[in-house]
Formats: sequence, structure tokens, C-alpha cells
Amino acid sequence: MMKRLLLMALLLGLVVVPLGAYVRLSDAGLGCPDWPGCYGHMVLPAGEKAQQAASAYPDRPLEPHKAWKEMIHRYVAGTLGLLVLAIAVVAWRARRQRPVEARLGLLLLGVIVFQALLGMWTVTLKLKPLIVMGHLLGGLTTISLILALLLLHRGQPLFGQMAWQPRDRNLARMALIGLLLLVAQIALGGWTSANYAALACPDFPQCQSQWWPAMDFREAFVLWRGIGINYEFGILDSPARTAIHMSHRMGAVVVALYLAWLAMRLLWAGSIGARRLGLGLLLLLLLQLSLGISNVVFHLPLPVAVAHNAGAALLLLMLVTINLMLWRLPATEAEGAPIRGGVQCPP
Repeated sequence: MMKRLLLMALLLGLVVVPLGAYVRLSDAGLGCPDWPGCYGHMVLPAGEKAQQAASAYPDRPLEPHKAWKEMIHRYVAGTLGLLVLAIAVVAWRARRQRPVEARLGLLLLGVIVFQALLGMWTVTLKLKPLIVMGHLLGGLTTISLILALLLLHRGQPLFGQMAWQPRDRNLARMALIGLLLLVAQIALGGWTSANYAALACPDFPQCQSQWWPAMDFREAFVLWRGIGINYEFGILDSPARTAIHMSHRMGAVVVALYLAWLAMRLLWAGSIGARRLGLGLLLLLLLQLSLGISNVVFHLPLPVAVAHNAGAALLLLMLVTINLMLWRLPATEAEGAPIRGGVQCPP
């Protein structure tokens, strides 16, 4: 039962994250001016009810196509929340046999509750960039924890045995650094999107036909500007948006080089499992870079922008998988202890 719940939650999570990006990128983040309903209703009102509902929000005319996008996202996210609740209950009931899963299940439930609050604040605080970025990171944290639970519940590596040689003892630390770098880059991407800075540089590889255009880094990274400001379509001027965009580009170069190097280390590690992980990481990295460049070259087409968000989620899940596979290795395995049937044997 637990495995089915985790698989359903992971698949649904991989729908919720790109769907949230689609809502944000299609300018439907404030399609419903209230929460959790939409214009006071849990189902979008129509006809006379729609007129009455819209009159209650004179500053926010009802746009059904935007409101429906927002409500569909809420319905799907709510379903994921119910699945997470079921996972936490099942994990807690088996806490004596699987204490780590029980703790992770409670952590996952806490994250999904906080994620719901972030969803509410996204609307009530009118797309405040810090909240929008946090909402993105919360969604990615949710699917990462679901994947971690799934891998732990299986009890065996998904990609074959990950035996390594003594000289590769530091590979796990390198993978952790790669994960942290990727999380920072995703946060920077979320900040870019939340501040409508994705098109601040309309050309590539230069920006505004320059290698170093005018930028205002001080204004670009002010995290909190008070309450009551409507951030829809952004409030920053061009130099600040350019600074955000260029920071994201420079971060992409650093992260791409590091992850490419990590992928090569995995490919050279010797084991079949490590080579599979390294190849998967390399392919996802190339895909994500291609999507990022396409966003600029083709001026942020919606399908490509959504795919870029989905690519970030898949790349993150790959790094989570790599870290779990490496950090779960017993110390004796690194010293060459034989492994039979997936069970560590004494040397």
C-alpha cells in the first residue's frame, strides 16, 4: 500500500510543479483574488453568480480562463495534500518497524501544510517574489521527500549496485555539494521568474548586445518590501531585472560545470549503477541548458518555460537519488566487502 501511495504522490507531484509554473507564467497567479475559494466559491461561479462574485472584488474583474487555471492547480495540489496525509498516517503506523520512514512522513506532512500556507500568501500578498520563490522551493522539497521515502521503502538501489573504490570515498560529499548548488540555482531561477526578469536579456550569449550591461544588484535582491504592493508583472526597473537575469545566467554556468564534472566522476566510478546515474545526470543537464537558452532565444514561449521548470524538478530528483544512493553505502562496502543479493556481507 505504501509503495502505491508514494508512486501516486510522486507522479502527481510531477504534475503539480509544472502546473504551478504554467499558472504563474500565463499570468494567472491572481486569477482568483481569494483563497482557498475563487471569488467566494469553491467552484468558479457562472452566470448571475459570477456577476455577484465579481462585484465583491471591483479591483479584480473576473477572468474565467485565468481563474480556472488557478482553481485546477488548487484541486490537483489539494489531492496531493490528501495523498501526503495518507502517506504520513501509514508511515506513522509502521513507526516501530520503519522509524526513519515515520519521521520523514511527518516531515513531509509538515512541508505540505506550510506549502498550503505559501499558496495562500501568494494570493493574499499579491505575488510577493519571496513567497512565490518559496512556494516553488516548497513544491520541489515535497517531491524530493516523496522520492526519498520511495527509495527508502524499496530498500534496494533503483539503478543497480553502487559499489565504489576507496579512491572514490569523497564522491558522496561532492554529490551533496552538487545538490546544494542546484538548490541555490533553482532558488535564483524562482527569483528571476517572480520578478519577471526572464526577458531582461533578450539575446544570447550577450545581454542587450553587451557582455556586461547596466545592472543594479542592490535593488535586484531586496527580499522584503513591505505589505500591500501588487507585484503582478513586476515592479523593478530594467537594471535591477537585468542584474537578476545575469546572476541566474552566471549561476547556471557554475552549476553546469560542476554537475558535468560530477557526472563524469560517476561515469568513471566503475560500477554499472554509478554509470547509469552519471549518464542520467548528464542528459538531464544538457536538456535543462538547452531549455534555458531556448527561453531567451525564442523569447520565453510558454511550453518551453514550463518545460524548463519541469526539467529543474527532474534534475533535482536525480541529484536526490544520487545522494541517497551514495550516502546510504556502508563504510565496509567502500573497503571492498562483497555484496550478494543486495545484502552487505562481512569481509
